[in-house]
Amino acid sequence: MKVWDWYPVFLREMLLFKRRLFKLGYLLSAMMIPIIYLVVFGLGLGRNVQFSSQDYLSFLIPGLVAMSSMTNSYNWIANSVNLGRLYFKTFQVLLQAPISLVHLILGEVFSGMVKGLFAALLIILAGLLTAPNFFITLPLVIALILNCFLFASLGFTVGMLSKGHEETATYFNFFILPMAFFCGTFFPIEKIPTFLKPVVYLLPLTHTNILIRKEFFDLEALIAILVLLIYSVFCFLWGITLIKNYSE
Repeated sequence: MKVWDWYPVFLREMLLFKRRLFKLGYLLSAMMIPIIYLVVFGLGLGRNVQFSSQDYLSFLIPGLVAMSSMTNSYNWIANSVNLGRLYFKTFQVLLQAPISLVHLILGEVFSGMVKGLFAALLIILAGLLTAPNFFITLPLVIALILNCFLFASLGFTVGMLSKGHEETATYFNFFILPMAFFCGTFFPIEKIPTFLKPVVYLLPLTHTNILIRKEFFDLEALIAILVLLIYSVFCFLWGITLIKNYSE
């Protein structure tokens, strides 16, 4: 077993990604929702709103980066694994490859991370061009990498758990979509009603949004990193357990 055994799985996904990348439909589907939010909330409403002396657009961009990296890392892997498992039967072919199950998952997760990072990069470029107080910081980079790994791992587990393609959409609607709106993407977490805060602080995207807006590492940032690491390890180990027990 070699350290780089995950690479063939990763390369396969990247070749598929390359074929779709320059198709207008893929780019529009990946970026349409974040761009709408950016234009409506950031460039429209944001010019007249400030949070703690910070313009709203500069506040919004990191949240959109977190949200876009979450949805793209999750969706690609959840749909790819589920369709490959139940419809195209390509997942069963991957299982016959002479590599360990851990490396198979790593290849899938790393490919999901690339898609999440690609979508986030487009938002970052838009932010650098439009938001006067938006800057790339080390906490932002670390938050982005952890977020992509976490939700790509979660996407893999959902792809393994789902009994049909419609079920992956159900997981998205009940878990991913609420996080996009209630975990600090569009407004500070402090503005959330008190009775909802315990639930919100249990959700991983909340800690991504806390970390991604930090300019330097303080105690709150370190706690956010720890929480994201715990969620990442849990989702990854869950995926390993599911694939070890896989019997279709």
